[in-house]
Amino acid sequence: MNIWEAVRLAFDAIWAHKLRSGLTTLGIMIGVLTVIGMLALIDGFNKMIAKQLSSLGTTTLYVQKQGLVMSHDDWLNTRGRKNLTIDDAYAVRDNCPSVLRVAPMLDNMASVKYGKQEVLGTEVHGTTPEFQFIADYEIIDGRAMSNVDMTHSRKVAMLGSTVVEKLFGQQDPLGKEIIINGNRFEVIALLGKKGSFLGNDQDNMLIIPISTYQKIFTGQIRNRGRGGSVTIAVQPLDVAHIEQAKDEVTELLRRRRKVPPSKPDDFGIVTADQIMGIFKKITAGVFGLMIGVTLLSLLVGGIGIMNIMLVSVNERIKEIGIRKAIGARKKDIMQQFIIEAVTLSLVGGVTGMILGFILAWLVSLVIKLPASVSWWSVLLGFGFSAAVGIFFGWYPAQRAAELDPIEALRYE
Repeated sequence: MNIWEAVRLAFDAIWAHKLRSGLTTLGIMIGVLTVIGMLALIDGFNKMIAKQLSSLGTTTLYVQKQGLVMSHDDWLNTRGRKNLTIDDAYAVRDNCPSVLRVAPMLDNMASVKYGKQEVLGTEVHGTTPEFQFIADYEIIDGRAMSNVDMTHSRKVAMLGSTVVEKLFGQQDPLGKEIIINGNRFEVIALLGKKGSFLGNDQDNMLIIPISTYQKIFTGQIRNRGRGGSVTIAVQPLDVAHIEQAKDEVTELLRRRRKVPPSKPDDFGIVTADQIMGIFKKITAGVFGLMIGVTLLSLLVGGIGIMNIMLVSVNERIKEIGIRKAIGARKKDIMQQFIIEAVTLSLVGGVTGMILGFILAWLVSLVIKLPASVSWWSVLLGFGFSAAVGIFFGWYPAQRAAELDPIEALRYE
């Protein structure tokens, strides 16, 4: 018997017992659906995070008093650190040869008004003109913040697109006065759209001179829980100088902050790669959980296939006896039953793949995630299905092949 004939017989057997075969393949289907669907979502999530991180500047280093705080213990251990200052930022600018631009930044939430319109929870960045270039903000209309604005602590503001839409609608905001926490500011620029980062609207923000920020916010609000410590945005010369720039900044700040050689840094440097690494660890954990669920589903499905194949062997004892009597070899019988088991498993696997595609597509529509099914996840689904069919179909196939033809022909 050739392979295609065995496949045809396998489909005939599956079709003859549609309900039984469908229930048998349910475990395989769920396992493969989980693999395909979750891999597509994880891949889409990683792509989304990478895209959003690029909006922050892929080479940018953010120097902070506490750095990445991953737990309550981290927060407790780092909250007592000495604040970073604007002078620290200027020291980095003047003494680190691998650094192209530096911008100190203070930020907090504030209400912004124009006429009867008000936007709550707007992020106010107090910074220097260099920040626009470091964070890659495009000016759609108007002028950039200047060093003169900084020197004279002018009340001028560059507005993100969300603030513009909510306050002005179709009006031209340039030259208009807005009120930020009770202070009047002139709108000098409209910034290009940046989109969201981890659900946070990056366009619900505005930029003002850091010197102005210090005057109007001192004594009113603190720097978002950082107690007045600045964040220092550092742009290296290029990608090749990221690590060198990081080392130079670390060495300089350790000297300025008088950190003993035996002690760890009392500040944190956050990079896009670090943030991406954290999310990859999270998705790796999800992937591990997914593999556990998948293996359990495949085990259940495999046991179901083995049981149904044993039932099939018992139902076809006489058929096996006749085939052996007319010359069928053991390997022919084994081949037939293994192919039948693999076919049954692949039917469940292909159904699971199709449902996985649909799941990924539906989720991408609902949460705007760029989920896509990769070719290797499809191969993985096929591989799992075939392996389960072979492994759990082997024993029933061997049992069928070992039947004595004389006893089989006597079987009623």
